[in-house]
Amino acid sequence: MTTVAIIGAGELGGATAHALAARDRTGRVLLVDAAGQVAAGKALDIRQAGPIDGYHTRLEGTTDESRVTGCHVCIIADRFGGKPAEWQGEEALTMVTRVARAIGDAPIVFAGAAQAELIGHLAREARIPRERLIGSAPEALASAVRAIVAMEARCSSTEVNLTVLGVPPAGFVVPWSEASIGGYALDRVLSQVQLTRVEARVAQLWPPGPFALGAAAARAAEAILHASRRSFSVLTALGGEFGVRDRVGSVPALLASRGIVHVRVPALTTKERVQIETALGV
Repeated sequence: MTTVAIIGAGELGGATAHALAARDRTGRVLLVDAAGQVAAGKALDIRQAGPIDGYHTRLEGTTDESRVTGCHVCIIADRFGGKPAEWQGEEALTMVTRVARAIGDAPIVFAGAAQAELIGHLAREARIPRERLIGSAPEALASAVRAIVAMEARCSSTEVNLTVLGVPPAGFVVPWSEASIGGYALDRVLSQVQLTRVEARVAQLWPPGPFALGAAAARAAEAILHASRRSFSVLTALGGEFGVRDRVGSVPALLASRGIVHVRVPALTTKERVQIETALGV
């Protein structure tokens, strides 16, 4: 039985657990939070909705962090009642380092919008391989951008193909030259006026809300469990992409059981390359 452990039963942790359960492609979801019986209560609530929504995912809640041992994917979310809620800083660095040893080679997905710095510290100081460190927030942003483009093009968002690069929020870049709608280059479907309108709205989409972040983390975990052939926009420690090493940035990547298995660096125009290098502080 495949198991996904979620560290933190705050709003984001609960949204991620529900997204995983509702898609019914994960055998067991374990929600872990030190705040009393909150994790157990949320797990029970989501489990009781199963007969209504038609899913059969097994959910459990616990205060015992050691129960993450043996999980196939571990998601770092937010603490119930914590300030800040998302796991970050020195406390998060210590906790994730401890959890990483307990789960062996299982990938770690960071669901929050403010965990890029944590990923960088874990890669540099804890020496966790970058393939195991996956920030899913850029995929939530990419999904929001697809929705905006679809509204402008009057089509379904599933027809829109694009990715997000850089480091949100200060320096994310959408490579429009690589984007497409229904198999056609984006600039053949949208006019320059429409694209300018989209770009103005994109700048206001960060940070995504907890349900979008939770859905993105759930999709990333599923891609790891089932070796999806679709690429995801993820944060990771760069290993030479865009001429950068040991900094955290967003790239399109393929995910499988060991984490990131392939990074797809898109071809960029000169303008886009300058934008991404500026965003990454090159």
